[in-house]
Amino acid sequence: MSYQALLNEIEKGLPSEVYLFYSSDSFLIREAIEVIKKIVPENDRDFNFHVFNLSDEEVPSIQQILDVTNTFCFFGSRRFTLLSGNLLKISKKDFEKLHNYILSPAPSSVLILLHNGVAKKDALEKFGVKKLISLDIKEPDIPEWIKKRIKMKGLEITDDAVSCLIASSGTDLGLLASEIEKISMLGKKKITFNDISDILAGGRLYNVFDLVYAISAKNPDKVFKIYKNLKETIDDYSLIGALNWQYGRSFLSKRNREGSSHLLKIFELLNKVDIDIKSSGRNFPIEYLLIKLLQLQGDQVSVK
Repeated sequence: MSYQALLNEIEKGLPSEVYLFYSSDSFLIREAIEVIKKIVPENDRDFNFHVFNLSDEEVPSIQQILDVTNTFCFFGSRRFTLLSGNLLKISKKDFEKLHNYILSPAPSSVLILLHNGVAKKDALEKFGVKKLISLDIKEPDIPEWIKKRIKMKGLEITDDAVSCLIASSGTDLGLLASEIEKISMLGKKKITFNDISDILAGGRLYNVFDLVYAISAKNPDKVFKIYKNLKETIDDYSLIGALNWQYGRSFLSKRNREGSSHLLKIFELLNKVDIDIKSSGRNFPIEYLLIKLLQLQGDQVSVK
């Protein structure tokens, strides 16, 4: 996964003088900042660790930020200067200043650019940074990300517990990280399916497994009863991610062409909803989605 590339650089102490990390997920940008911060001794952070965000109202100018980066470091230490935000929105004049610095960086400093937003790699290559690394984690890599995050806390987690966590919380990394924090407080070395189920249940009577089974059973009353309970503890976008995950597991288990074709239609519908939310920024009427899923179920066999 791409995020692992960041961790690999961290393990080496970020030896390069300039980095450009990018992600469309602001959670991963925040995570990167926190991980980088840890490699700077706490007593040195006031002098050798600086974070600037382009979206802040009182952010210094690019020239002032570069002046910080060029400041000489004493006692052989290195200065880490982080600049985050939508880098593609900076002015041409500021871009030229950044680009000139990147061509001849200060030897005792590390400039770390963190682009937050959707961008093609070639759009960022114009900065001329040799270490250009995507932080985005693809959906198939999320289970491994969960396991590694759990392992960093000295814990283990079973595969079915990972599946339960994703199916109940969706694929939003920020939400999953929050749930992992709760899990780490259980006081158990190995996390199982039942542990996840108990934590996530909270005030819930149902989970996404139940919702998919109710759709498969073509039971609209049950479907909307379950959704009414779920929406109190999970946002619509995470719910769509959880539905994608659960149907994905069903797709992998299907052996007949009819069942696979049916699930592909479901994925097409969920994908359209996902694109609509991302492109418009508005809430999607989940009730309408559930009706369409029930209609697609039609005379198909139950999803198991």
